[in-house]
Amino acid sequence: MSASLAAVFMTAGVAIIVVLVIYAARLRREVKRRDAFRREEDARAITNSLENLDYVTKALVQGQVEITEGAWRCKVLLEIIEPSLAEREAFSAFAEVYHRTQHLKTHSARSRLTPRERMLEDKERLQVEEEMRQRVTQAAKAVIQWRADGGKTLH
Repeated sequence: MSASLAAVFMTAGVAIIVVLVIYAARLRREVKRRDAFRREEDARAITNSLENLDYVTKALVQGQVEITEGAWRCKVLLEIIEPSLAEREAFSAFAEVYHRTQHLKTHSARSRLTPRERMLEDKERLQVEEEMRQRVTQAAKAVIQWRADGGKTLH
């Protein structure tokens, strides 16, 4: 192999390496950009969930929302903020109402029920709400206090 052919291969090899390094650097920047975007989206979701949680808990305490709906919303919002929050003893009433009423039909499935079936489901829901009203209200007050104490997440 001649020296000039070796120089051509060496130059081509160096050029390929440079192109690959530039490409890797661009990919790395894109990954960092996407990670930053995801972190921003997560932070925005938590902020929105905290605001919504404030509204729902206050509405529960003031009796402006049904116990079942408020408990469901609080459970979901707490899980978005920090999954382990919904498991806290002080907030467990939300999950209990959810588990006791999750089989009840909502929206279009509810509209397909016969009037008798709807009445039976309403009766069951109202019974759960009556039994759980005090505990859910206490849990809502506990969330309000947790937020007043600076509660955002467990971290």
